[in-house]
Amino acid sequence: MATSNKAAPAALDTASGATVHDVARLAGVSAMTVSRVINGRASVSAATRDKVESAIAALRYQPNLAARAARTGTLRIGLLYSNPSAAFLSEFLVGAMDQCRQGSGQLLLERCGDLASQRSAIDCLVAAGADGILVPPPLCDSPEVLAQLNNMGIPAIAVATARPSPGVSAVRIDDYEGALAMTRHLLALGHRDIAFIEGDPAHTPALLRRQAFEDAMREAGMQVPPQRVAQGYFTYRSGLDAARRLLAQKPYPSAIFASNDDMAAATLAVAHGMGLQVPAELSVCGFDDTPVATTVWPELSTIHQPIADMARAAVKLVIDEIRQRRAGEAAPATHHLMAFTLMARASTGACGPR
Repeated sequence: MATSNKAAPAALDTASGATVHDVARLAGVSAMTVSRVINGRASVSAATRDKVESAIAALRYQPNLAARAARTGTLRIGLLYSNPSAAFLSEFLVGAMDQCRQGSGQLLLERCGDLASQRSAIDCLVAAGADGILVPPPLCDSPEVLAQLNNMGIPAIAVATARPSPGVSAVRIDDYEGALAMTRHLLALGHRDIAFIEGDPAHTPALLRRQAFEDAMREAGMQVPPQRVAQGYFTYRSGLDAARRLLAQKPYPSAIFASNDDMAAATLAVAHGMGLQVPAELSVCGFDDTPVATTVWPELSTIHQPIADMARAAVKLVIDEIRQRRAGEAAPATHHLMAFTLMARASTGACGPR
């Protein structure tokens, strides 16, 4: 039995140099049909199967990695990433590798950037025998990535998207409620002049976190002046730039809520450089509760997103979907919502005299 219902990679994947695309062209069928034949699917007619098998023999096509995985019972799980936060990726890898070990899986990693490299990275994962692919942020919100995986027949799990697609399985938290809880935490401490550093607008959680911040402020009777919102991109560097803009204002805000911990840590660095006491003169909080939150001083108040557990859940989902498809069963999309926790630490405190 072959390892996957994967479609064709663009890269060479056999000793002969033939690809699934070559087999499909010679047989006069689609790459997906070749994949179904390789995986022994019953949905292919005998005549079509004969044509594909003849083309495979003529081209000496042999998906060696898939065959080896089938003999060992190992599933290959691809991880497609371009996340700018090393802390997020580190936590995600811990959970994914742990669950792969428990579920007889092998994790394959491919990094990418622009759209062209995303397509190439997916092809590389498929060529390496990936049976399913995990898509953490920000690629979880890429219509092009999800469409390519769907067209190739590869099970995909979107992780940490705020607006999961109906036809794609996903694991996430409620980003809106998390940001609402954090803003209310600052308001409960007496802060009214709160600034916000937003994340990459291409990533849906960034949009919901800002929306929740503004809704919570409005709920408390506060308006957010445009100058109190600074653009960030979930990177430490963008957090430095955003914090400098906010803290250069006179008066500066009494609290800054950054959309992730990397940018919150950068805000702490800027505050320390200006000689500001945190939290006596400025409260700072973040989102995600990555390891950086407890390695900076003072430790960050943040929203704990169970990243490692989300990765474990994503691996379980993709393995279940792979096995359902191999058994000829329907594999409907599953959206798994996990709980968040507000972690109140030393970086936030009561609003002092302004």
